[in-house]
Amino acid sequence: MKRRHIVQLAAATALAPVLVQAQSFPAKPIKLVIAFPAGGPTDVTMRVLAENASKILGQPVIIDNKPGAGGTLPAQGLQIAPPDGYTLAQIPLGVFRLPYTTKISWDPVKDIAYVLNVTGYAFGLVVPIDSPLKTWTHFVGWAKANPGLLTFGSTGTLTSPHLTMELIAQQLGLQLQHVPYRGSADLMQAILSGQLMAAADSTGFAPQVAAGKLRVLNTWGEERLAKFPDAPTLKELGLGLVQNSPFGIAAPKGTPPAVIARLHDAFKQAMEQESYTTALGRYDMVPRYMSTKNYTQFAAETFAKEKALVEKLGLAKAQ
Repeated sequence: MKRRHIVQLAAATALAPVLVQAQSFPAKPIKLVIAFPAGGPTDVTMRVLAENASKILGQPVIIDNKPGAGGTLPAQGLQIAPPDGYTLAQIPLGVFRLPYTTKISWDPVKDIAYVLNVTGYAFGLVVPIDSPLKTWTHFVGWAKANPGLLTFGSTGTLTSPHLTMELIAQQLGLQLQHVPYRGSADLMQAILSGQLMAAADSTGFAPQVAAGKLRVLNTWGEERLAKFPDAPTLKELGLGLVQNSPFGIAAPKGTPPAVIARLHDAFKQAMEQESYTTALGRYDMVPRYMSTKNYTQFAAETFAKEKALVEKLGLAKAQ
């Protein structure tokens, strides 16, 4: 009995600093690293979410933009960040493809602590308003008549817009020329300046469509988007594809569960505020909540699905 008491006391002593840390968390500003540049839909909506969370947590949540590498840089940064809850990262779907296309020393499921999912992108394909490609039928017809000459941009190699377009091209026997950019803001500049014939993107293109500068050829959700009611879905076009790309927030592996719980509760409350819903609505996005448990399960399931996608497109790295 005495020995058991000593073991219990030692365990409690070891746990005490963690409990104290969790109870006092946060004691300084929190950095939230996002995967795309300033000015795009991710940046705009996540800044509103961070501001809401700051008021709940009592400390600033500071957005740090780290674009590039197909949206995977924030997740990679978690591998060297202290597991104390003060460095968080946005996790786009591209993170779950990374081990299949690039040699890395960490596991996206086991080496990340998932906090919660917050939303998901709505996607579509746009062309300049004065483009001769007025409809999807025109797009496909021109691409077939001019193999390899139709250029489309995306927010990066191996991102969801890029891979979805590759799937479409594979289904229809098209040869398209892909041009990657660092994020929506850069992509929009490129198509508006005439560098591209089309852009596959999240609905960061909405302001340009509203301004009469771009035309939406299709959208990629289960149903048509309210903002673009005349644009057919990929399913309506007979392609049988749906892409909505959920994303959320994660922390370094080993972050204390009590700190994860504090972050989860704060960001969940931040999601429920009208300012966040309004910001998402600008891009036809909606809150898409997953708890810590469900988001962790989603990560494991998505990791398996993305392997099949990458292999189907012939993009898997050589073993």
